[in-house]
Amino acid sequence: MKPVRLPASATLALPRWALFALALLYILPGVIGREPWKNDDAASFGVMWTMAHGTWQDWLWPNIAGMSMPEEGPLMFWLGALCIKLFGGLLGDVLAARIATIGIFLLSALSLWYTTFNLGRRPEAQPLKLAFGGQPEPDDFGRTLADAALLIYLGCLGLLQHSHETTVEPLLTALLALTLYRSVRYMERPCLRNASLIGLALGLMTLTRGWVPPAALLVALFICTRFLAIPALRTLSHLLLSLGVAAAVTLPWAVPAFLTHPYGQAPLTAWMAWNASQIGLPNLRAVQTFLRDGVWFFWPAWPFALWAAYAWRRQSNLLHIVVPTTFVTIASLLLLLHPAPDHAQLLMLIPPLAIMAAFGLLTVQRGAINAIDWFSVMVLTLGAALLWIFWYAQLTGWPPKPAHNVLKLIPGYVPEANWLAAIVAAGATLGWFLLVHWRVSRRPSVLWRAVVLSSGGVILIWILLMTLFLPHTNYSKSYATVARQAAAALPADTDCVMSNAGPPQRASFAYFGKLPFSGVGQRDCKVLLWQEATRSPVRAKLPPGKWTVLWEGRRASDRSERFRLLRRVP
Repeated sequence: MKPVRLPASATLALPRWALFALALLYILPGVIGREPWKNDDAASFGVMWTMAHGTWQDWLWPNIAGMSMPEEGPLMFWLGALCIKLFGGLLGDVLAARIATIGIFLLSALSLWYTTFNLGRRPEAQPLKLAFGGQPEPDDFGRTLADAALLIYLGCLGLLQHSHETTVEPLLTALLALTLYRSVRYMERPCLRNASLIGLALGLMTLTRGWVPPAALLVALFICTRFLAIPALRTLSHLLLSLGVAAAVTLPWAVPAFLTHPYGQAPLTAWMAWNASQIGLPNLRAVQTFLRDGVWFFWPAWPFALWAAYAWRRQSNLLHIVVPTTFVTIASLLLLLHPAPDHAQLLMLIPPLAIMAAFGLLTVQRGAINAIDWFSVMVLTLGAALLWIFWYAQLTGWPPKPAHNVLKLIPGYVPEANWLAAIVAAGATLGWFLLVHWRVSRRPSVLWRAVVLSSGGVILIWILLMTLFLPHTNYSKSYATVARQAAAALPADTDCVMSNAGPPQRASFAYFGKLPFSGVGQRDCKVLLWQEATRSPVRAKLPPGKWTVLWEGRRASDRSERFRLLRRVP
């Protein structure tokens, strides 16, 4: 028996304008005004910037100002570089590249919503009919579940920073959500068209993150068809078509890269070698990553998803249970088989977990929902209050201890009040209190009431961080200042610069400082930008020759690294 009884009053969908406004509140903070940070965000932007201002070879062989980056795939970099070419003159290269990030977020949100909507309106997913009528209509039920899944998705802590970066991870997550949607459509109607569209999604994913995730998802799709008793021979023929389409999608990059050998390199060979390194034997590190990081990374999705797995445990042949559960299982297996798992593997679990969690909301007891609500209100309101206190303290010096704690983290920073940002933050805070008042006073019976405070509170914290503390984070995580200092000390006759700096550092010095780094395969330059880890007991050796120091510096907020600009003595 299906474990769901639900009146129509519990299936009121969120207004479309509210969903759209929530999506904008989620994605715009952290996109506007944020400099590339000292992680993969800066490195990915460096590849895009090099493509946009480089030659055709840069589009086939991704690199950061001459530093080869053959890993992953070129699609995300192509999108960012195209946006820089189209909008860079108007918005600046950094913000222009993030237009692709906004579009990718919208793709992931829409794909997740429509996947859940199609699953929720199916006959087997409907709640039991009530004795005197009043149960929801299938479309209304599907919309409510889709709204709940989207709220859970937006509330996931692990997605928050990654969805605002210019890395491949947001695109990988969006294409996984798109594959989920196309898989549901295929299993509703197994046909060549739907199989081809699955292949299109998987081909784009191959160009994004290699062939390992798409291959695993093809396996997941086949497993789903076994639970749903779709004829095996027809399924295999359709999946072969999907595989063929996916392979064809990669040809516009693979064929020119193979034939032309950009910069004398072999992109496909390096890319295939990287792909092979993504699979290994199960290891303890992967298990630790899953358990340690997953607890906060998947919040608030994982408690509801676990409850859904328990509540629907006897319905193992229903589409809305089989699809997300299978995709979660395969994504977890990919994580456990990765030799050095990172957050890209964790992100692949979020879309199917959000769908599972939405169906888990159907049977969660009112007491559990109230407990989650109060936990969200207390923790997130306390977090917002602390952010306001720290912001006020570092501006005025009172209370002295919070002011000291903030400024201790960013030595040398001089606080300045940005009143426009403060007004935006105050508006978001007021909106949070209005949301809490509505939830507490009205006590709505609508299904998504259990997650609206969690999602709204997470968005509030992010808005406060990206308004009140955006100058602080830019100062702490950006190389803009130190890159311009190095550029000022660069001799006018410098034609190329060698460097041992990592990808984020090289990208930042190339963009902010306009240092003319050596090209792909080029080694001999008279000027050297040298990065040192000051706390490492082992010091890297300089290249052979005598060098004179032109400049030495570091970011004021980071004492663990130092940069030196050196010139070879004739």
